[in-house]
Order: sequence, then structure tokens, then C-alpha cells
Amino acid sequence: MKYAGLTSQLLVSLGLSVYAGLWLDKHLIKSTPIFVWVLPLFILTGTIIKIIKDTSK
Repeated sequence: MKYAGLTSQLLVSLGLSVYAGLWLDKHLIKSTPIFVWVLPLFILTGTIIKIIKDTSK
């Protein structure tokens, strides 16, 4: 039951990070979309680390 909301939380955070990445790329960097790739990658990495730490206890 502890991880019941993890999927929806992950989807919302990925959606927000992609939106933020698109906005940042549009306003800061005109040529290469860096933030749209980096921000969701950080979210996924942090979520995987959190799951590993929580399940290894």
C-alpha cells in the first residue's frame, strides 16, 4: 500500500519536468533541447534511488 500512489506521482512529476524543460529550452536555449532531456532524467534517477533505499530496509 506504501507505493500505491507512486505511479501517479511519477507521471505527474515527469509531465511537469517535461513541460518545464520545454519552457526553459524555449526561453534560454534556442538550438539544442537540453533541459527537456535532463530534467526528466533527474526525476527518474531520483525515483529509482528512492525506491531502492525504501525497499532495501
